Amino acid sequence: MSRYPQLAGEPIVAGWAHVGRPLIVRRPACSDTAGMIPLGLPLPPSHGKRRIAISLAAADIVSSAPPPLLADAAATAPAAWRETIDELLQLLPETRTFGSLAWQHLTGLPYLSNSSDLDLLWPLSAAEQGDTLPSDIARIAQRAPMRLDGEIVGPAGGVQWRELTGTDEDEVLVKGPTGVTSTTRAAFLAGHVS
Repeated sequence: MSRYPQLAGEPIVAGWAHVGRPLIVRRPACSDTAGMIPLGLPLPPSHGKRRIAISLAAADIVSSAPPPLLADAAATAPAAWRETIDELLQLLPETRTFGSLAWQHLTGLPYLSNSSDLDLLWPLSAAEQGDTLPSDIARIAQRAPMRLDGEIVGPAGGVQWRELTGTDEDEVLVKGPTGVTSTTRAAFLAGHVS
């Protein structure tokens, strides 16, 4: 907080770290200082849904973890989502969540609303899985009471799952930790992008 005095007046932000709430790693912006880790803090809707960007030195970070598993955050989800979540977990138990569900699960604060999407990360762990994963997600999404959003994540980064329902020659955008590249659907699903 001493580096960001303009945030000291935000009551929820001032105590954020003291109660053990996390930040999220974000892509670097042009204004970020080299050598610092770019982080974000999305405030819940009841606090203006503001997105706060900060940067910290690696030595200032106490711990790090991947986004929570969907299975761990499932109990936080609205009851109307439970059947869809069960199907998603049967499809791929390693599915992770981010966005409103993850933030509500991690902080205990009210991030979910009636219009919330279910934001997910599906690991592309096997090439044979890539052949069916996008269409399996699409099948579940057709019946879901909420919008399914998110990325299938391979070695090079993540691709929005809907982009991967096209043909093998279709070009897709791969979002990595430092930028965006493009490749074909077939190359991404086969893990040939680095």
